[in-house]
Amino acid sequence: MSWEVVIGLEVHLQLATESKIFSGSSTRFGAEPNTQASAVDLAMPGMLPVLNEQAVRYAVLFGLGIGAEIGQRSVFDRKNYFYPDLPKGYQISQFEQPIVGRGSFAVTLADGSTKTIGITRAHLEEDAGKSLHDAIPNASGIDLNRAGTPLLEIVSEPDIRSAEEAVAYLKTLHTLVTYLGISDGDMSQGSMRCDINLSLRKPGSTEFGTRTEIKNVNSFRFVERAIASEIERQSDILEEGGVIIQETRLYDAERDETRSMRSKEVANDYRYFPDPDLLPVELSDAYIAEIASTLPELPDAKKARFQAEYGLGEYDASALCDSQALAQFFELTTSRAKDPKLAANWILTDLLGQLNASGVKLQDAPIQPEQLGHLIERIKDNTLSSKMAKQVFEALWQGEAQGNVDQIIEARGLKQVSDSGALEALINEVVANNPEQVAQYQAADDGKRKKLIGFFVGQIMKASKGQANPQLVNQLLNKTLG
Repeated sequence: MSWEVVIGLEVHLQLATESKIFSGSSTRFGAEPNTQASAVDLAMPGMLPVLNEQAVRYAVLFGLGIGAEIGQRSVFDRKNYFYPDLPKGYQISQFEQPIVGRGSFAVTLADGSTKTIGITRAHLEEDAGKSLHDAIPNASGIDLNRAGTPLLEIVSEPDIRSAEEAVAYLKTLHTLVTYLGISDGDMSQGSMRCDINLSLRKPGSTEFGTRTEIKNVNSFRFVERAIASEIERQSDILEEGGVIIQETRLYDAERDETRSMRSKEVANDYRYFPDPDLLPVELSDAYIAEIASTLPELPDAKKARFQAEYGLGEYDASALCDSQALAQFFELTTSRAKDPKLAANWILTDLLGQLNASGVKLQDAPIQPEQLGHLIERIKDNTLSSKMAKQVFEALWQGEAQGNVDQIIEARGLKQVSDSGALEALINEVVANNPEQVAQYQAADDGKRKKLIGFFVGQIMKASKGQANPQLVNQLLNKTLG
């Protein structure tokens, strides 16, 4: 039978602060193990936490970005559990009074439809350390560099009904937090991790089924695969008359399956109580208003502006606004090229294609907006054909002539021939040398003529060593052949 899928996501977002949430230790990624863990992070006796205000500001900025309630009084709690990567034996988190309350989040799906997903809450907490199982032979190690890194845990309502919706939600969330500048969202470095709460129920039922939680999935592709695997597992159990056990599971990407970790804890298991070392956080209206004044142009607003100001279509505007860096690259390119649609095409097709093929990030691209804009100028003024422009683009990518477009054109002899007199001489020569094809063309109907004219264009391009202006060649050919 078919089942309705019910999914809620808990996203753990590492905030882009320079120091940890309760200590001055660095949050820089990639340091040698246990070199960025202070006495506070290690929970040495007598050490007291001091709240990092920047983490508070980032949390409020996120809440404002989704139009959520801001908790003007929030409280830090101790979440008690024992694990080797948690030195204190508890995690400082927020439970009953989070800093961000209810909100909503609009997601555009692949078919162009929009779905609103509720946000239950977003709360601040500290990250745990990391267990390393492959660093020491026959033993596990603990790296506490990550312990105390500020997290914003964003909890959705169980409004998601498919893997597609889950991935769309995560991608849209990723775009938002990077626009806000509160996180780099780098899933490969653990900056954005996702717990998937999933259950099945009979279509039409209002009761939720028993849910399982899949912990710490760290890529969009794995989220999609983990959901598909868990749906299949749960549906098989239910259709055989079995019962789903509430538990925490891990996704094994190599086997493409989820496997049990432990029985699912509930709030009482963690024995939450207010942390006695931290005062409640109280935010004034003026403080929240000051943070609101720093909100950047958000993705939906930027997309609408790109359509209105630059005349872009829905797809191009959406693709360009996928990241703030890409949107900025487009605007800088357009300011030089003065042709938004051509700039969008080169960025989305050629630039992104080269970035993906080379495994290079946009910020590391060897081609800058000014250079691409200059290249587009040379297409528009008929100095370059599209084919020539691609050769110049490749030369720019390789760093030829220190990235000077005009010098590359000169050095490679790529200047397009747009002189009518010179082209007419070439056309007359080709026509004179191919009387049989001329006769076929003149005897043909309009449909066949379109095919036959390609022969003449090819001959002229060959004679000009590819430098003839194809558009002008077609115009002059039509005039000559009648």
